[in-house]
Amino acid sequence: MKIKTKLRLGIGLLFAMITVLAVVGIRQVSLLSADSRNILIANHNSLEYSRQMLRALDELQVHAGALDTFKKNLEAQQKNITEIGEKELTEQLTDHFEKLKMNVRDREMVELIRNDALEIMSINLDAINRKSQIAGQTAKSSMVWIGITGTLCFIIAFTLFVNLPGNIANPIRELTESIRQIANENYTERVHFGSGDEYGQLAQSFNTMAEKLEEYNSSNLARLMIEKKRVETLIDNMHDPVIGLDENRKVIFANEVARKVTGLQVSELVGRNAMDIALHNDLVRSLVKDISDPQARGKGQGTAMKIYADDKESYFEKEYVDISIVPTGEQQPRSIGHVIILRNVTPYKELDFAKTNFIANVSHELKTPISSIKITLDLLRNERVGDTNEEQRSLLDSIREDADRLLKITGELLNITQVESGKIQLNIAGTSPREIVQYAIAANETQAESRDISLQIEDRGVRSSVLADSEKTAWVVTNLVSNAIRYSYDHSSIRIILEEDPESVRIAVADNGQGISQEYKDKIFDRYFRVPGSTKEGTGLGLAISREFMEAQDGTLTVESELGAGSTFTIALKKSA
Repeated sequence: MKIKTKLRLGIGLLFAMITVLAVVGIRQVSLLSADSRNILIANHNSLEYSRQMLRALDELQVHAGALDTFKKNLEAQQKNITEIGEKELTEQLTDHFEKLKMNVRDREMVELIRNDALEIMSINLDAINRKSQIAGQTAKSSMVWIGITGTLCFIIAFTLFVNLPGNIANPIRELTESIRQIANENYTERVHFGSGDEYGQLAQSFNTMAEKLEEYNSSNLARLMIEKKRVETLIDNMHDPVIGLDENRKVIFANEVARKVTGLQVSELVGRNAMDIALHNDLVRSLVKDISDPQARGKGQGTAMKIYADDKESYFEKEYVDISIVPTGEQQPRSIGHVIILRNVTPYKELDFAKTNFIANVSHELKTPISSIKITLDLLRNERVGDTNEEQRSLLDSIREDADRLLKITGELLNITQVESGKIQLNIAGTSPREIVQYAIAANETQAESRDISLQIEDRGVRSSVLADSEKTAWVVTNLVSNAIRYSYDHSSIRIILEEDPESVRIAVADNGQGISQEYKDKIFDRYFRVPGSTKEGTGLGLAISREFMEAQDGTLTVESELGAGSTFTIALKKSA
């Protein structure tokens, strides 16, 4: 396709885009005029709140709940002040309402409140009219300006469409022929456009290039050396360790930070094969072992390595970059080496440790006062301390439920700090899986009975014990059963299935609840993750802690689920000898 044709297509496209821009602009301004009315929703709300207050004022003598209705709308109005003078009127209305509550039959106060509400409505009505007029004028003005701009753009684009292709293509054709002569080593070829514009400058530069072409060819080596030095200096001044390998695993560069963390000198690193260096250097061995295995590299990237650097233990994340080029005259890329980058994440790790310690300390400190609250509640319910009526007992029950919830959250936070700090304390011993299940059922029996959900054990001939920490495993199964109850329907059943194979024992908790969408199955074990739209209470830590506990015992925790068909969570533990 000729350049002239290409330019016409490009200018034609520009012309079409400008035309579309003008049309879209006019349409958007029209929408702006309509959307501006949505800004008035705050004024509309104030009108609605005032209307509801007036209605409640009229029903004050005949309806007992009118006072609460008035108060509710007054509180809403206090949060919806948008106009000048509205705040003072709202405060005045609030004062009058406080006085009215002392004597609801005060007719004078009722009239004052009515006048206040009407004043608020008047202010907001005036604001609505004012804003509507401003928005309308803005929309009209915008449409006029966009129309003028679109017309000017159309004229300019049409002029370019007619004249520009020929002005550009003709000199380029002459320049192309001259370049062809230079490519044939005819360095006597010159270009003469005879104009002082950019083409004239281009012709002058082209002629200078032809004169100095041999000089440039002879100086290419020096230029390449300068560029090489520049790149080496840039890499050497990077704050993260960087090591470059060629396609044969030979180290071609390593910056100062990389030499420092590996403990090697330039002569011991650069120019040598990485596999030979790895025989005597553990860090280099851990860096180069995964280069040929993309799957292992994917698992390793993002995992922090602990390296002693800067006179302290530091943390680095590995990143591998494969370098490929497409040789001249070829189409398939070819690998020419790899770059290994170690990103120093020590400051982030230190912040994470500080966060973990803070959560652990706060959670530990909270457990004691929460336990004291529970003891105090038990004492309050004791008739020897004093009699309580039914309403008081209900409040005490609510407080106790909240205390239990707080205690559970602090327990989960303490567990997650163990997981994050890598200090999970396990007491591995032979344990009966049936006892673990019985404990979990007993812990959730009251919750299940309150919703008429039956907990059924299906023992498929399990006779072996498992190697596990009985306390943490029981916590995991209890959490799975509790989740199953929470997400099951009333009057349903939950099955706890025990089965074994030659190497392991599996405990499965199956429910017939709402299930989990496929897109969230891999995310439910992430910390603090909750399925969007879920109305159930929770911290999003239970499943994350459960999986960590199971993996710490060389076990597994998996899930099978289908939206609308329930879920089955399965733990697997090794058999004891």
